[in-house]
Amino acid sequence: MKALYRNIFFLLGLIAVVVMLLTFDMDYRELWHQIKRAGYWFFAVVGIWLIIYLFNTLSWFCLIKNGKTPSPVGFWRTYKLTVSGFALNYATPFGLMGGEPYRIMELSPFLGAKRATSCVILYVMMHIFSHICFWLASVLLYIIMYKVSFASGILLAVVTVFCLLCIYFFMKGYRNGMVVKTFRLLRHIPFVKHWADRFYEDKKEALQQIDAQIAELHRQRKATFYKSFFFEFTARILTSAEIFFILKILTPDVNFFDCVLIMAFTSLFSNLFFFSPMQLGAREGGFALAVSGLSLSGAFGVYASLITRIRELIWIAIGVVLMKLGNSKKQKINGWNE
Repeated sequence: MKALYRNIFFLLGLIAVVVMLLTFDMDYRELWHQIKRAGYWFFAVVGIWLIIYLFNTLSWFCLIKNGKTPSPVGFWRTYKLTVSGFALNYATPFGLMGGEPYRIMELSPFLGAKRATSCVILYVMMHIFSHICFWLASVLLYIIMYKVSFASGILLAVVTVFCLLCIYFFMKGYRNGMVVKTFRLLRHIPFVKHWADRFYEDKKEALQQIDAQIAELHRQRKATFYKSFFFEFTARILTSAEIFFILKILTPDVNFFDCVLIMAFTSLFSNLFFFSPMQLGAREGGFALAVSGLSLSGAFGVYASLITRIRELIWIAIGVVLMKLGNSKKQKINGWNE
């Protein structure tokens, strides 16, 4: 990647850190008091994301490697791009406007632009697909653990139908590719249709090749697909450990399965507001609704959202720093270029 583009992404990450610091709804002495209150559990909250990002990386690395040995991109470079990409996603509206272009530009010298784009798109699809399956599994978990009232039954039914529809469309996308269809849809949306029309006509062949690579994974490399899904779904479950550690600060009576439900509902609610940079307000609202729905104290949700914001700030800062590390120039590996 050219240094200019990397510096633009780096600046975007710095802006995100500043915005997060300015949007904490309390003074810094109170923030420090809350961190001290958390004690050693705070290090567990921050540290669990080393493992979560490890599983994210394993999922993406499967897609990049795609059965080839050696991998065209090293594992730890992939880990770095995973952390930095997610850090940028927090900084931008619509979630994918920062991290994914950054990852494509960083991978292109190793894989070529088309292969890099398909690898990033495949991982984005897997990341979203695992969220949907996590939400669906959480519906079943709720039914097993709690008595379902009429109101909660309607909500669970709506979530189930939504998830099943999403899974149906994702499986169609995996079988046939979805990039070309996405651009055909964008050509009918106001404000972006003219840009999408020009881009589609100019890059039609490249977009079709990317779709072919996406479809090839599901048709010919099912083992890679399911292995990638396993790692990404495991990462979803591990995010519940963060809630478990936070609630341990407040009460010794914590059920891990409740934490899974809180994480599932919070991520579903916050992803409905994907257009919000850093999901400001959406995450907090999701926590509050989730804990109240499980008959827990509303204070638990407020505290959990605060500690989560602090953890996000730390990992965004780490991701921004990683953008500047390990950027020595490498030669493209034969057989992986365009």
